[in-house]
Amino acid sequence: MIMKRALISVYDKTGIASFARELNKLGIEIISTGGTLEVLKEAGIGSVKHISAVTGFPEILEGRVKTEHTKLMGGILALRNSKQLNELESHGIEPIDMVVCNLYPFETVTEQGADLKTALENIDIGGPNMIRAAAKNFENVVVVVNPNRYGQILSEINKNGDVSAETRKALAVEAFKTTARYDSAIYRHLEKTFRSTSSK
Repeated sequence: MIMKRALISVYDKTGIASFARELNKLGIEIISTGGTLEVLKEAGIGSVKHISAVTGFPEILEGRVKTEHTKLMGGILALRNSKQLNELESHGIEPIDMVVCNLYPFETVTEQGADLKTALENIDIGGPNMIRAAAKNFENVVVVVNPNRYGQILSEINKNGDVSAETRKALAVEAFKTTARYDSAIYRHLEKTFRSTSSK
């Protein structure tokens, strides 16, 4: 499988510029969201495309809605068979071969005593959706939630032209583990908060 396109949207930007630069050198097109795009541009990676150039729709509601769009989710979820690829083509959608995403720091801000409004604003919506979609389609899409994986992934692509089936499986498990832990932290915090306020 030849990787052509990566979608990068990260809160934790550790190592992301050098990772994206190497992906670019490998001929992989990069699509990105606002904050991540700025970091990549500042690092001199000029060939990054904003997601709005792909979707034809801007980020809205102060960034609350960015990636929930058919042209992104369709590109992530499509199986690489002729029927689904033809369907993508008929709708002007290009496949996405890699999703690099990590989430808003809900656990960190709540552990620091954030109020309810702040906690709610740190519930990531688009990130978990993209991660889960990519992990579901792991045979076709490499999903990366951990910056510590960047070196391994680049090494495999440089050596073999692709990421191995075993690594794809490991990354998918890591992705679902991440979203499960994230949702668990959210429900536990809200349950505790609402119980506390209702008892007053």
